[in-house]
Amino acid sequence: MDRLLTVDQVADRLGTGVRFPRRLIEERRITFVKVGRHVRIPESAVEAYVDAHTVEPVRLRRAGLWRAA
Repeated sequence: MDRLLTVDQVADRLGTGVRFPRRLIEERRITFVKVGRHVRIPESAVEAYVDAHTVEPVRLRRAGLWRAA
C-alpha cells in the first residue's frame, strides 16, 4: 500500500504552496483519499502527476537555426 501524504507534504514535494494541491483535489485532477474530513494523497498519485506533466526538452538541429533568410 502507498504511503498517504497530507496536502502540506504534497505541497512541499511539488515545491508549491498549499493552494496548488488543494486546487488539484477540488478539480479532481489528482487521485485522493478522504479519511473522515481529512484528505490524503497517495505517493504514487503525486509521482504519476509529475510524470504526466513532465515536458521533455526539444533538440533542435543546429544547421537549420543559423541560416540567413
